[in-house]
Amino acid sequence: MRLKTALALAVVGLALAGCAGSPAPAPSKSAAPRADTGLDRMERLALTANRCWFKSGDPAFAAYSLAPELSSFSGKPRFLLVPRGRIEARPLLVVEGFTGSTRVDTYGPLLNGALRPRLETDLSRWRSGSTSCDA
Repeated sequence: MRLKTALALAVVGLALAGCAGSPAPAPSKSAAPRADTGLDRMERLALTANRCWFKSGDPAFAAYSLAPELSSFSGKPRFLLVPRGRIEARPLLVVEGFTGSTRVDTYGPLLNGALRPRLETDLSRWRSGSTSCDA
């Protein structure tokens, strides 16, 4: 009796194994690149701004902190520059993208001061695809 039960279980196991689909093929390395979305662009801009303005120790940005807000249900991923250590403070610069668009808007009081040319030059260069910190 035990032999019949063991054989029955083996047959059922083999039958179930045969029902399993073949594994999905691994993605090919030559797959087409993903379409650039507003979120992708803003993520690249935020990472580059953080690296070039903050991690580099640039004194022009010592008084500020970067606050990413990339997960946005409004379709407008963005990052902010705020006073250093005051992440909840009113933003001094907003860099905002739009899902499904190449458009990037910037606004805030930092654009009314001496830092404006630097901000505009860096952001324009990075929007075009460069990740260089130097103009």
